[in-house]
Amino acid sequence: PVTAFVPWDGHRSGNPVRFHSVPAFAAATDLAIDVPGHGKVVVDIGYGGTFYAFLSAEQLGLDVCSSKTRDLVSAASAVTEAVKKQFKLHHPESEDLAFLYGTILTDGKDTFSEEPTTNICVFADEQVDRSPTGSGVTARIALQYHKGLIQLDQTRTFRSSTTGSLFTGKAVKATKFGNYNAVIVEVSGEAFYTGTATFTVEEEDPLKHGFFFK
Repeated sequence: PVTAFVPWDGHRSGNPVRFHSVPAFAAATDLAIDVPGHGKVVVDIGYGGTFYAFLSAEQLGLDVCSSKTRDLVSAASAVTEAVKKQFKLHHPESEDLAFLYGTILTDGKDTFSEEPTTNICVFADEQVDRSPTGSGVTARIALQYHKGLIQLDQTRTFRSSTTGSLFTGKAVKATKFGNYNAVIVEVSGEAFYTGTATFTVEEEDPLKHGFFFK
């Protein structure tokens, strides 16, 4: 379960909205990976609900703020594929979750600062997140905390290089997750009401309770 917080004035919801993450942790740090077309790079791998590889775009000869999105996507995807082949992930509770979802390229500004740090998340089938990414911010905070670059309750601001949208993140509690030292991260950002969905079950529907294959 993930706890969410939404401001409510008695008539409508407001902003910012927040959530507390699942336990997040550093799976690997300073991992040397050979990326075809780019040579050897050093990545961190963090878990924030799913696993991501993190590295500065500069290692790939790019700038996360000014390079073409297509070039960032291609480079990040190459890193993802290389990490998948060269590093085996482990999840403390479910091996079904032990896979790399994507790569997040950063501006390299991992040490705590009041200034926003920019990243781009390239995930799944070369999709690009319009936001700094909730699970990505969670994993990045976990890595920064693990490295001693941020303390509990220090709030960092993260900017999406694609849309400029902002999230904030902070580690609010230290915990254990399997053998990992982990943190619970609070992520905050803007969210807007977009609609509702209504599902109806008709009494005469023969499959209204579902079905099993044997």
